[in-house]
Amino acid sequence: MHRSFLCLTRRNISDAALGPWYKEWDDPHGETPPYHYGTHYSSAMIVCSYLVRMEPFTQHFLRLQGGHFDLADRMFNSVREAWLSASKHNMADVKELIPEFFYLPEFLCNSNNFDLGCKQNGVQLGDVVLPPWAKEDPREFIRMHRLALECDYVSQHLHEWIDLIFGYKQYGQAAVEAINVFHHLFYEGNVDIYSIDDPLKKNATIGFINNFGQIPKQLFKKPHPAKKISHRTSVIDPGPITPGLSFTTGDRLFFHNLDNLRPSLQPIKELKGPVGQILHSDKNVLAVEQNKVLVPPSYNKYVAWGFADHSLRVGNYDSDKAVFVCEAMMQSNGEIVACVCPSSKLIVTAGTSSVVTVWEYARKQLSIKQSLYGHTDAVTCLAVSPAYNVIVSGSRDATAIIWDLSRRIFVRQFQGHAAPVAAVAINELTGDIATCAGTWLHVWSINGVELASVNTCVGRADRMQQILCVAFSQTHEWDSQNVVMTGSTDGVVRMWSVDYVQVPKEDKLGISHDESEDNGETAGLPSEMVVSSPPGRDTMTIKVSDTDSAQRVADLVKQMSLSAEFATNDSGISVKSTEQVADTEQLHYAGKGDLHRQQAVRMSSTETQDSPQQSPVVMRRKSSVRANPAFRKSEGSRLLMGSVEGHQRNRAESEGGPGRVGGRMRASKSDTSLTDSFVLVGEGDVGDTPPMLRKDEGQRRRRNPQNILREGFKWQRQLVFRSKLTMHTAYDRKDNTEPASITALAVSKDHRIVYVGDTRGRVFSWSVSDQPGRGMADHWLKDEGADTCENCMVRFTLYERRHHCRNCGQVFCSKCSRFECEISRLRIVKPVRVCQGCYGALKNQHHPGDSAGT
Repeated sequence: MHRSFLCLTRRNISDAALGPWYKEWDDPHGETPPYHYGTHYSSAMIVCSYLVRMEPFTQHFLRLQGGHFDLADRMFNSVREAWLSASKHNMADVKELIPEFFYLPEFLCNSNNFDLGCKQNGVQLGDVVLPPWAKEDPREFIRMHRLALECDYVSQHLHEWIDLIFGYKQYGQAAVEAINVFHHLFYEGNVDIYSIDDPLKKNATIGFINNFGQIPKQLFKKPHPAKKISHRTSVIDPGPITPGLSFTTGDRLFFHNLDNLRPSLQPIKELKGPVGQILHSDKNVLAVEQNKVLVPPSYNKYVAWGFADHSLRVGNYDSDKAVFVCEAMMQSNGEIVACVCPSSKLIVTAGTSSVVTVWEYARKQLSIKQSLYGHTDAVTCLAVSPAYNVIVSGSRDATAIIWDLSRRIFVRQFQGHAAPVAAVAINELTGDIATCAGTWLHVWSINGVELASVNTCVGRADRMQQILCVAFSQTHEWDSQNVVMTGSTDGVVRMWSVDYVQVPKEDKLGISHDESEDNGETAGLPSEMVVSSPPGRDTMTIKVSDTDSAQRVADLVKQMSLSAEFATNDSGISVKSTEQVADTEQLHYAGKGDLHRQQAVRMSSTETQDSPQQSPVVMRRKSSVRANPAFRKSEGSRLLMGSVEGHQRNRAESEGGPGRVGGRMRASKSDTSLTDSFVLVGEGDVGDTPPMLRKDEGQRRRRNPQNILREGFKWQRQLVFRSKLTMHTAYDRKDNTEPASITALAVSKDHRIVYVGDTRGRVFSWSVSDQPGRGMADHWLKDEGADTCENCMVRFTLYERRHHCRNCGQVFCSKCSRFECEISRLRIVKPVRVCQGCYGALKNQHHPGDSAGT
C-alpha cells in the first residue's frame, strides 16, 4: 500500500523506468506539467460501470454513454478479467475498488435481466463471473472481500494508503518518490475554470473532470500514524492446524467458543410469568414477561397488552406501575397478539384482525399513523429494525411480510412456510431475516432471497418441538461463524451457521419417486431418527446405475465427514471413513443398483442458485446412544452426513412447502473449518506471484482442502448445526428437575454471554469460560443427577466423590476417571480428567496408529 497500484503490480514498470520518464517530460505548449498517470482511479464512469446491473446506476451509466450500453467486451463482466486488466494488460487501467465490493452483493447480479450484449467470443453478459474461491455466490465473494479488508495485515498498512490518497504523498516531492503524480487537471484548485475564456477549452476541461475524476482534498500534511494491532492470529495466516492451539485468550466471542460456554448455576433473573423479552443494557440485564416489550432508547418503560379489555398500557419498568392506558381505539382492531417499539414515539401492534397498525405515542396520547393490510389471517409475531427501517410480520397464513417503516407501505412477502409463522428476527448488521414456522427455520436476505432453511426437528415420535423464539449473533458480519439461535418447546436452544458444502451435480445421479421403495427403506429406522417430509413434498429413493455412481456417493460421504478416520467423540456417535463404511456394509451397492442406507435422516437444502431437495446419508453406531447424556448435548451433531442431490419440484406446485435447506450438522468451529483462507488470484496467475506467496498459498490450500471444488460437484449453501444449550431447561435431560420451553433469547453487547428465558420466568446465562475444562459445562451431567459411577456402578458417598469426564460430561468415580488427556475440540490444551473410554478415543485421534490402551 505504500506505493501506487500501477507501480506495485506491473513488472514492466519500475522505478528506473518511471523516474526518467517523469523527469524527461516535455510539453511543447508548456501547459501540462509532468505526471505518471493520465487516467484516474475513481470517477463517475468507473462507479457506474461497476454498478451497471443495479438501478439507479443503470440509468446513470446510460446517460453517460449516450443512451446505450458500452461494447460488451469493455463492460465489467469478470472479476478475474478486471484484475488482469488492471494489474497486467491495460496500462491505462488504474481503477480502484468501490465500497460496494465490501458490503453489497446485489450489484454483481443482473437481477433486472438487462440486455448487456454479447462479447466477440459469443459469451452473453449476465451476472458477474466470480473467482472460484467465491463458491459461485456473490454473498460469499463480498464476505471474503470484507474479511480481507478487516484483517490485521490490511489494518497494519492502511495508513500507507491514506498517505497516498488523502495524505502528504498526494503532492510534491513525496508524490514523485511514491510514483503517485496524476494529470494536473485531476487536482482540486489547479485549474480555475472561470478564468478560461475559450468556451471550447472550458467545456473540454469541465468534461475532463467529470469523466475522468478528481483527486480528493488533501486532509493530512504529515504521515498518518499506523493502527495499533493486538497480537493475535491474522485471518491471512490460518495459524496452527490443530484447532485447540489456534485460538487466543482475547477471543471470547461466544460463537467462537460454543463448546466452552459455562451455564449459570442459578437463574440471574426470575419473573412472575414466561419471559417475553431480554435486553442487555450498559449496566445490567433487563427482562419482561410475555405480552410486554421495552421502549427504547432508555428502556425504563414498557408497553403491555393482552388484557381482557383489549387495552394497551405503558408502564415504568422499575415500579411496574401503568402510567398510560388506552382502551377505546383498540376495540376496532381485535385482540393484540404482538407488539414492537421502534422508538419512544412509535408503537407497532398486530393481532387477530390480521392488520399491522403503526401508532404514534406523544404527550400521553396514542393515535394511528397507518394501518397496513396484507395478511389474510391473524398476525402472530413482529420484529422491527431501526437500522434498515423495516417491520417484519409473521402470520397464521404461513407468510411473512416486510413493511417500510418510514413510508409505511408493503415491500415484499415471504412465502413457502409449512406452518404458521411463530417467530421472526432481523439482523441489524446484514439485514438478514429469520422466520420460524413449526420446526422449520428459514433465513432470508432483506431483498427476499431465501438463503437457507432447515428442519430443526430431531425426529422424536412422541413430541415434535415447536420453535418459539429466534435471535441472531450480530458482530463482525464478515465472520462465517455467526449463528442463528432458536428456542423450542423441548427446552433446547439450538445454534446454526450458514456454511457451504459440496453436493453432486444433478446429472450425476438419477432420482426416481418411488414411495413404496422409500417407505421400505426407512421402515427399520428407530423413531427418534426419522424426520418426516414437510407437506407438499414427495419422498425420494436414490437410484444408482453402477458401482461408479455408488463410489461417487461414498466419496461424498467421506468428503463431508467430520473426520476421515474412525473416531468416537463425546456424543457417542461413531464417525467412519468411506472404506470402513464399505467394509461394514453400512453403505453398499446391491445387485439391482439400489443404494441402501442403514440409517437416514431426511432433510432439505437450499442451493445457492436453485433449491433442490437433499437426502443426507447418516451412519450411527448400532449400540444405543440415547442412554448417554452426551447425546443430548450433541443431538447427533457429530453424525457423519453426506448430502445427495435430489429432484427439485416446481415451486408453483408446492407453494405450501417449507424452505429447501437441510442441515448438515456440525459440532463446533473446531470440527471443520479452522479459519477462513482465500486466494485473490486465479491459479493461472500463480506464476506471477513471488515464491514466498506461492508457498503460503499452497499451505493454505493443503490446510483447507474442503475449499477446493471437486469435479462433478457444486457448492450449496446450508444451515449447519453448531451446538445447543440444554442445562436447566431441556426435557430430555434427566438431571433437569424443572425443564421448560424456551421463550426468549438475547446476546450481550460484547457477544460474550447468551441469555435464555423460559416459560417458568427464569433467565439463565451462558458465558465463555476463562479456563476451559475447569468449570461446569453445558454437557456435564449435574451432580444430583448421578448416584453411581457410570462405569463401575460404585455408589457415591462422602468418601467416594464424583468426578466429571471433561469430554463426555458423565460422572465417574476417582478410579474410573484417573486418566488425563488434552481435548483439542474443547480447546483444552492441558491434560484434564477424562474417563477411560474417552481417553482411548482421544488418544486414538491424536495418534491414529496407537490403540486405546497404549
